[in-house]
Amino acid sequence: MNVPFVSFRPMEKELNSELRAAFDRVFDASWYIEGKEDEAFEKAFAEYCNTDYCIGVGNGLDALMLALKALGIGAGDEVIVPSNTYIATALAVTYVGATPVFVEPDIRTYNIDPAKIEEKITDKTKAIMPVHLYGQPCDMDPIMAIAKKYNLYVVEDCAQAHGALYNGKVIGSFGDAAGFSFYPGKNLGALGDAGAAVTNNKEIADKIRALGNYGSDYKYHHIYQGNNSRLDELQAAFLSAKLPLLNKMNEERRRIADCYLSNIKNLELALPFVPDYAVPVWHVFAVRTNKRDELAAYLAEKGISTNKHYPIPIHLQDCYKDLGITQGMLPIAEEISATQLSLPMFYGMTDEQIEYVIDCLNKF
Repeated sequence: MNVPFVSFRPMEKELNSELRAAFDRVFDASWYIEGKEDEAFEKAFAEYCNTDYCIGVGNGLDALMLALKALGIGAGDEVIVPSNTYIATALAVTYVGATPVFVEPDIRTYNIDPAKIEEKITDKTKAIMPVHLYGQPCDMDPIMAIAKKYNLYVVEDCAQAHGALYNGKVIGSFGDAAGFSFYPGKNLGALGDAGAAVTNNKEIADKIRALGNYGSDYKYHHIYQGNNSRLDELQAAFLSAKLPLLNKMNEERRRIADCYLSNIKNLELALPFVPDYAVPVWHVFAVRTNKRDELAAYLAEKGISTNKHYPIPIHLQDCYKDLGITQGMLPIAEEISATQLSLPMFYGMTDEQIEYVIDCLNKF
């Protein structure tokens, strides 16, 4: 049996008519940037996130970068980010001229450890950027308390966690702003690159929108040195077609995760830990093992595709050598990078595929 790491086919088959109708609607309107489709999706996604404002942008990295820029963060500032995350989190900080300061995760949840944040705060710290990694919400109450204590902004990186809940409240609605990615593989994915920032602050929302539109508040009038990052009409229409299915798709991911958690019995594997406060959306189902490469090869022989998130931590990437963080200085992130393996997880995965993955894992 072959089990892909991810497949869009079941979702695309279910939404075939809606996605084709979305394309036809945009094509017939002959309006491709900043139109009715973008406006409708922004309104619907803001409501979904329980926020007042949503601003569509070109991708998730831009959403984070523009949010930081709108908050006035720049050269000479520091932003606290987790040491275990995708590089886009750190790049957003770098792109506004600030410096990312890495804080180690709780190895059980893979997310930033609130107990380790305060020791990294300096007089240059301006914000905390928690990442709801793999679809698991961060422990937001202590993070928000620390931010309040030190008068710091909070920008949530929600790129992998559309619809995840923390103590019953949807992520993205805690901080001053939040960034989402709609890369095709996300729980809510476009059919190309796309992203959005959400916030409850009108001033921040207006500034993000202007910054993403060449710094312009109205045509040919530029109040900021901005960027070109806008959600195009076609991707907005596709996202509007998929948004009503998001909760159903997330519930299916939870069902698959529950099957994995209940039935994987191999003691060589460390399974994900779900705190009481969390309702994850399982963008990634990550296990850890000291035999990661052997396990990946074994599963590949069995026709099961896997992935490694992320095999080289950010601080050891060539592009961040200038930070002077050498091997061994962030040991938890390095351990996760060396032992983490992501199992197949996608909407439409069959019971036979799930059982086959579990059976192969238990026989490893």
